[in-house]
Amino acid sequence: MMAVVSHVSRTRPLGRFAAAGALGAGAAVLFGLARSLFRYGCDAAATVAVFAAVTGSVLALDGLVRRRPVPRWLRRLITRACVLGLGAVVLLAAAGGVLLAATPGVGDAEVRVRAQAVAHAVSDTDAATPPKVAAALVATEDARFWHNPGIDPVGVLRAVVFWARGQGGDGGGATIEQQLAKMLYTDGQRTRRDQLEQVALAVKLAHACPKAEILRMYLSTAYFGHGYYGLDAAARGYFDKSPAQLDWPQAALLVGLVQAPSAYDPLHHPDLAEQRRAEVLHRLEAVGDLTPRQVKTFAAAPLDV
Repeated sequence: MMAVVSHVSRTRPLGRFAAAGALGAGAAVLFGLARSLFRYGCDAAATVAVFAAVTGSVLALDGLVRRRPVPRWLRRLITRACVLGLGAVVLLAAAGGVLLAATPGVGDAEVRVRAQAVAHAVSDTDAATPPKVAAALVATEDARFWHNPGIDPVGVLRAVVFWARGQGGDGGGATIEQQLAKMLYTDGQRTRRDQLEQVALAVKLAHACPKAEILRMYLSTAYFGHGYYGLDAAARGYFDKSPAQLDWPQAALLVGLVQAPSAYDPLHHPDLAEQRRAEVLHRLEAVGDLTPRQVKTFAAAPLDV
């Protein structure tokens, strides 16, 4: 970086702006490619922001170099930081590439969903996810689901912290794709090796399948307790309704079951089930799908199971 800035500082003013702009444009292009690869979508505002940030940083460093000589110790520090940062990026990219290459493809995901449906006597795996259930699931399990690339960087960092502390689990950072990968490919296992495999498989699922299909496969495979596999069986078993007929309290109750169907069993632990349903309703309020008045009304409704 210092070498680039030094080169920029030796050019004429117009050349300095052109060189800085070229670096900014290169960073913006790489950013756009990464977003496209990981299904973030082409966000023009974010790409422009990256261009402006990189260009501005180069020009700012250029101004610093031209106003006063950079001390040798500072130049060495910046150089080492750049080398270490670049090395870390290369190492992470290589590790990610190896992990992706070492895990199976996900072209058979639908076949696996249907195989589990046959094993658990699930009758309907093709129905679209009802909007209320989809909203409740995303709000509770993976708020950035519609925009993430199968993994949530914040959740990954949280999981790393949990691992570093020697704690089990993933810190609640598993995306819907990771949970689907766990159900379809790793038999529900939660070891660190399995979790790494689930991360790679989640990226592949997000890249290969539309988000709506991922929700459908997830809800066709999830276990809701009392022998009910899949949303259709759960809706009919608990409420004698089709999934499309569920109201908000019922949708929230079922979504609350997928993480711990025994702990939140509405038949054996109604108080805990009501608390879990309230948590889901408050998450829906937090993301703007429900108003505080609606949450208060729905949380007071009987379980009706």
